[in-house]
Amino acid sequence: MRIVEEYTDLNADLIEIESAHFIGDFAIRIIFKDGINRLVDFKPFLASSLHPSIKKYLDEEKFKAFDIVDGNLNWNDYDMIFPLEDLYAGRV
Repeated sequence: MRIVEEYTDLNADLIEIESAHFIGDFAIRIIFKDGINRLVDFKPFLASSLHPSIKKYLDEEKFKAFDIVDGNLNWNDYDMIFPLEDLYAGRV
């Protein structure tokens, strides 16, 4: 029997947010650690959601209260969070 082990560089494709700035009308300018920046419009997602825990973020003050935690946007201790791959692509 032959056992083969393969190792990959776990940090090779790591996507992380460096900074994020609320622009207005539920849009956030996101700058990633690799220098890519995206303007992501969250309004269509928020407006089309039927779930009250998402709809509450149509209150602009609640929406603006995001933090960057472990390289990702985070609202109210993981109450709302998005896949980094989607944010990197500029969509939600």
